[in-house]
Amino acid sequence: MAEPLPPSPAPQGAYRPVVVAASLAVTAGMTPRVNGQLVVTGIVGRDLDVDAANDAAHLAATNAVAALVAEVGGPQAVQRCLRMTVFVACVDGFTELSAVADGASRAIREHLPEAGLPVRSSVGVQALPGGAPVEVELMAALRS
Repeated sequence: MAEPLPPSPAPQGAYRPVVVAASLAVTAGMTPRVNGQLVVTGIVGRDLDVDAANDAAHLAATNAVAALVAEVGGPQAVQRCLRMTVFVACVDGFTELSAVADGASRAIREHLPEAGLPVRSSVGVQALPGGAPVEVELMAALRS
């Protein structure tokens, strides 16, 4: 059984954590934070190995799910996870992006098992907010 979801993360700037339009919900990019504090920083392939980055992606995706379910009234309101993008701050030439993003998929399986895994992109980038190693965005269809 999955750990309980944390509270919805507070925005770290001038944006909303989740926007709902019609039957779709989209989260802002979520990083590996606990109680508003970034708990994992660094560049994957230099400061973090794949396993540590996978765990950071799990935490970031858990935060995305927490924000989503808080906004829509609970996990039962989520009909289907549609799309997830996992950004990975990594060294040049790093190619294990999918292995890192699998941590985010694990969070979806744990916290929204009925909504199913979404399509997913994993994208290597030079830097992320606050020095985070990963950032996760989630889109979901809502029940009517």
